Amino acid sequence: MHSAVLLIEFGSIILGLGLLGRFAARFQLSPIPLYLLAGLAFGEGGLLPLGASEEFIATGAEIGVILLLLMLGLEYTASDLVSNLKTHYPSGLVDCALNALPGAAVALLLGWGPVAAVVLAGVTWISSSGVIAKVLGDLGRVGNRETPVILSVLVLEDLAMAVYLPIVTALVAGVGLMAGSVTLAVALGAAGLVLFLAVRYGRLISRFVSSDDPEKLLLVVLGLTILVAGVAQQLQVSAAVGAFLVGIALSGEVAEGAHTLLSPLRDLFAAVFFVFFGLHTDPSSIPPVLLPALGLAVVTALTKIATGYWAARRAGISVKGRWRAGGALVARGEFSIVIAGLAVAAGIEPSLGPLATAYVLILVVLGPLTARYTEPVAAWWSRRREPRHPQPTPRATAEAEAPVAD
Repeated sequence: MHSAVLLIEFGSIILGLGLLGRFAARFQLSPIPLYLLAGLAFGEGGLLPLGASEEFIATGAEIGVILLLLMLGLEYTASDLVSNLKTHYPSGLVDCALNALPGAAVALLLGWGPVAAVVLAGVTWISSSGVIAKVLGDLGRVGNRETPVILSVLVLEDLAMAVYLPIVTALVAGVGLMAGSVTLAVALGAAGLVLFLAVRYGRLISRFVSSDDPEKLLLVVLGLTILVAGVAQQLQVSAAVGAFLVGIALSGEVAEGAHTLLSPLRDLFAAVFFVFFGLHTDPSSIPPVLLPALGLAVVTALTKIATGYWAARRAGISVKGRWRAGGALVARGEFSIVIAGLAVAAGIEPSLGPLATAYVLILVVLGPLTARYTEPVAAWWSRRREPRHPQPTPRATAEAEAPVAD
């Protein structure tokens, strides 16, 4: 009986997510806010709380985080990451300062303590690579001059997560300074080792994993990723960081083949992850934090626009391209929820989960709008601020054109 209820509940959730995804695609929206709302509806205090399938969904959500970071790592080669780090690190520092500090400040002002401040700083700092990539494709801007700048900022954020996630994992676990330092050292050492091996021996690693049979390639890549993620978690680093490093280590045809095979699985389990996060958020807890979430969303939308503008200006992009770059970076999404999920699971601050949910819901909807309209609005505002010279009257024009007597 328990098994039948589990299958009915889980099947209903997957079917519902599919219908929500189709609805979002019809209106060219990101499905993430709909998935979060679905989780709120089925969670504690929602319309129809789940029972039998929650533990199964929790496992699927953990796989979803692992696949999200693996696919992210597959997007980049180790040499690309090293090159971006050398060339665009000032943009990454500006991005961190402008967008992480508001989140930390709000957490401290609300009296949540330093650990929650570090977590909320990450929530407001990291843009949604998935949403932004989709928006750029929908707007036909993939070939624009400012797009490499946008991607560089996203790459630096993703690379920073390899350092940030172990820190957050250690903090929410409540480990001491010495244990936290060891965890961070292990994470940095692992990241540096993987980057070195990927740059020096990337072809050999990819050749070892490579297979002409899609089934074998899928099994080897997925099995290796989950194994490394488990080992990383056992070392108190982060399963997500382990998956990210596996993605970086693979390159060439192997990375392309794995990306094609794993994309449907990533989308499935990522949707389950968003539902799981919503399940652990009581809808009645959102209204009390809605005002801080809205204020934080407005402030960090402006700071992201400023980040993109500065980075594009540094790269020599025109003014219109600078505004487009800034507007494209506004969306937050999957990684903000991943970071908040760590704190929610550890019970750091009861209001942090609802605030993060409301914050992501606002910006994942606002992000595509700012990407589309920031540049036109900035151009309109610039024209309004231009001084208007009075038009000469016909009489004044005639007098000006009349010959002057000697």
